[in-house]
Amino acid sequence: MSNFLYSINATLPVFFLMILGKALRKCKIIGNPFIQSTDKYVFYVALPALVFMDLTENDMGRHFDMKYVLFCFTVTLLVILAIWGLTEVFLKQEDEKGAFIQASYRSSAAILGLAFIDTMYKDAGMAPLMILGAVPLFNIFAVIILTIKGAGNDKRPDIKTTVASIFKNPILLAILIALPFAFLDMHLPVFLNKGVKNLAATASPLALLSIGAGFEGRKAIKKIKPTIAATFIKLFLLCALFLPVAVHFGYRNQELVGILIMLGSPTTASCYIMVKNTKNDDVLTSSIIVLTTLLSSVSLTMWIYILRSLGYL
Repeated sequence: MSNFLYSINATLPVFFLMILGKALRKCKIIGNPFIQSTDKYVFYVALPALVFMDLTENDMGRHFDMKYVLFCFTVTLLVILAIWGLTEVFLKQEDEKGAFIQASYRSSAAILGLAFIDTMYKDAGMAPLMILGAVPLFNIFAVIILTIKGAGNDKRPDIKTTVASIFKNPILLAILIALPFAFLDMHLPVFLNKGVKNLAATASPLALLSIGAGFEGRKAIKKIKPTIAATFIKLFLLCALFLPVAVHFGYRNQELVGILIMLGSPTTASCYIMVKNTKNDDVLTSSIIVLTTLLSSVSLTMWIYILRSLGYL
């Protein structure tokens, strides 16, 4: 029951901000100009700041374990490539593919994951290293997939144009800047660190307000089949396939919860911002974010209950 209550408390604030965004739109307090400006601000400023802080703020060196990082990296890579390949085979709507792939693998790993672990354990252990193994891949592949699949790319841009677009992406640039700080234990000056942290703190609430304000229920219903498929993959299938592998490799407690969050937490709100800015299917993305968030309180509690019952937590 305590795990269920925690899951509810983690997901209800997300829904509150999305519902608030919709209500503000209905009351004409915000409109399309706000949504467009917010999406650009989050994509170019707040989201890169959040990625930077995710990778640099946690003490990666204190419990550094290359095997754990490589495990998270390898599983994430296999998941992304498998979903991408299967999507190309089974999803017929070309304009939905980029959004579907990203939303099916990309988790709220950094934000929700560490919050879960901090609640369940006094010490996070190696779990923050999950961020180092998974989050850069989440973002790098999102940039690549959405750049290739975005609207306006029907003519298939040449390799040079595609690579240039990828390396101009602010998320990837934030990762490249953050990695030396993460590996070499470098730190920004205190005043600058606080400034970047304040920017990062605006990313999720503004993205959620934008999702709520721009959510169109009638359009989302038309995309219910890919929404349900992505939600099943995100919350249930990946965990069912890879949690036994993690247990086999000996991961328990904090480290296992970190892997659970990496695989089975709801689709992150930042997916929506990236999709809109790369001209992919934002309706499908927002629909998947809403449904995975709605069901994650049940699915995460189920997985935690199963792992605890088996003595792994």
